[in-house]
Amino acid sequence: MKIRFKAIFLTASMLLTGACTGAPAPVNTTKNEVTTTVAAPDPEPVFRTATEIAADMGLGWNLGNTIEAYEATGCEKITFEWIPVIGDNKPSDYETCWGAPVTTQEIIDGVKAAGFNTVRIPVFWGNMMENDGTWTINSDYIARVKEIVDYCMNDGLYAVVNIHHFDEFIIRRNDLAGCRAIFENLWTQIAEYFKDYPDTLVFEGFNEYLGGNQFDENGELKELPKDDAYLMTNTLNQTFVNAVRATGGNNAERTLIISGYWTNIDNTTSHRFLIPKDSATGKLMVSVHYVDNMMYWINQIGSKKWVEYTDSQIALLDKALGEKGIPIFLGETTSRYPKSNFASDAEYTTSSECLEVVLNKLTEHGFVPVLWDVTDNFYSRDTCTIKDSDDAKVINTLSDKLKEESIY
Repeated sequence: MKIRFKAIFLTASMLLTGACTGAPAPVNTTKNEVTTTVAAPDPEPVFRTATEIAADMGLGWNLGNTIEAYEATGCEKITFEWIPVIGDNKPSDYETCWGAPVTTQEIIDGVKAAGFNTVRIPVFWGNMMENDGTWTINSDYIARVKEIVDYCMNDGLYAVVNIHHFDEFIIRRNDLAGCRAIFENLWTQIAEYFKDYPDTLVFEGFNEYLGGNQFDENGELKELPKDDAYLMTNTLNQTFVNAVRATGGNNAERTLIISGYWTNIDNTTSHRFLIPKDSATGKLMVSVHYVDNMMYWINQIGSKKWVEYTDSQIALLDKALGEKGIPIFLGETTSRYPKSNFASDAEYTTSSECLEVVLNKLTEHGFVPVLWDVTDNFYSRDTCTIKDSDDAKVINTLSDKLKEESIY
């Protein structure tokens, strides 16, 4: 069961006359002297542990097929040498190229109103980047990411920013040493840009591609031997942590999410998956995806077998990570279950019922589930509401329950 921890925040005592506004009281001298105000020093920011952050993140939603979108035609081939330019090469050209509208404050407001407390923002950092080998992130593009992060901050939401799909591009075409250098460069730029943000901004190192296939000498994508795949996964996670911490500021204590090998639960709960060394204490989470993934693809959704498999995957995560005090971030969790993927003997027969079962199981174990969603699938970015009323009730009811349990 989930254990929620109370974070203790220390605040400076306020002088009586400044108590309502938090302003310091004026210091009066004699009638011939000027009245002066002595400003209190800014308090040091208090950065909560990853466990405390996880307990407060509640239910999450992915801004999918949006800031991670890019012109992907031919991307599985070695001839896809660089990222094609779209339109006028402006952030909105890429943000909308997979069918999403331009993200607005109103869209994020609706996510908050629906009951979500976390927004995961996948980002393809290669868009608008010059092909000059410096891997310099375009200033307009990162400014657009900042705008969306700020929409979340305005609503008191957690924002999770990662490298999404661009990690595939890099890993496929570079050896481990090259990948390390490039990802250190990228995460240094990202972390430096956001170093003054509060702990409600969380960095997630990668998406799903750690340990992924690489092009061989014939230009064919080949699976890595397991030892090499784990070496890549562990090395690049450590590179991510080191790069962010080295930028200092709030990044010295910011919660970071390291990615599992393929974000696969079986691979990530192996003893070969290593938690990076960290200069901060208790500030790491681990990301995996889709706790019922196998049952989805063999069309066993809703069955007793589906329930048992989901429970077994949760048990693996608890034993390998949860019992060691490492919070688990389900960065992508199924939001809608198609009828075609249900078992013939399903005990739960609607998508909303299955959503409720999975979300309750995950949150009862203290995991952070983040629904994968794309335009006009689960949440409508036109009406800024969850499309299905039964789904909306599941999210609202569980959100209220989590708020009641939370001490934040």
